[in-house]
Amino acid sequence: MPHEHYKEMNPIILYTIISLTGIGILAAVVIFFVSKKFAVQEDSRVSEVEQVLPSTNCGGCGQPGCHAFALAVVNAGDLSSLHCPVGGNAVMKQVADILGIKAVEKDPYIAIVRCSGSFEVRKKTNIYDGTDSCKIAASLYSGDTGCAYGCVGLGDCVEVCDFEAMYMDEKTGLPVVIEDKCTACNACVKECPKDILELWPKGKKNQRIYVACLNEEKGGTARKECAVACSGCAKCAEACRYDAITIDNYLAVIDPEKCKLCMECVDICDAHNIITANITPEKLQQGHDQRLKHEERDRKKKEAEKLLAQQNGNETSQQA
Repeated sequence: MPHEHYKEMNPIILYTIISLTGIGILAAVVIFFVSKKFAVQEDSRVSEVEQVLPSTNCGGCGQPGCHAFALAVVNAGDLSSLHCPVGGNAVMKQVADILGIKAVEKDPYIAIVRCSGSFEVRKKTNIYDGTDSCKIAASLYSGDTGCAYGCVGLGDCVEVCDFEAMYMDEKTGLPVVIEDKCTACNACVKECPKDILELWPKGKKNQRIYVACLNEEKGGTARKECAVACSGCAKCAEACRYDAITIDNYLAVIDPEKCKLCMECVDICDAHNIITANITPEKLQQGHDQRLKHEERDRKKKEAEKLLAQQNGNETSQQA
């Protein structure tokens, strides 16, 4: 036979349950009234702005997510320093209309790969046998080729792209950006441990050029590590008539703001690592013809200057 105290609930347990339930109800009532008393009313425009945003929460705008971005633009009251790269100017125009302020149009950007070191031109010197992660591999050593500046090739950038705008090319071992899908969210740029990914202006008619190399070694050393490495020879900088190219640490750098897409630098580069996007063959040929024309003009100018110097020297000798 079971004991009597098993049939009836212990008074201590009963009182405990009643006490805890009462405390819980009292705490809930207190929290409810406190939340009402100290509630912060959010500007209704925040939800309106958030509704027109892409809702991707990619962080490309510099904010943790779309709600944080909506809150930031409402509080700022100015769009000069705030922009949604995914929505672009069209979405920012809607945001401006909601806030009753002037929209600030910005040039669209796209991610570019600043490395041309494919399997063919950048030979492997060792075999990496570890976790398939660029960050982990880059933290362990300089890479499986002679170039310590090039792409690791394990695809971390592809993994973080929420828009399926990238893939790894099996033939080259390099990431490829799908232009129509890239939103310039900056996720791949932040993920790359070698910093070979960069946001670049799309350019007029989506035409652009850039140097696909980050190797800062001297010319001979760089070329031993990668056959298409920039040697810092400065031929491209000398050919540029718009001062759009500078040489920094044995590396050519193109300023997209100054570049006029004349194509003369592309034609003169013997490493062929000045990459063109959406440039027609006719425009490339035009750059070649212009370069030859300018070289001929410069040659004649130097000959004229040399002849003049010789004549002046002869006259000085005769006078003496």
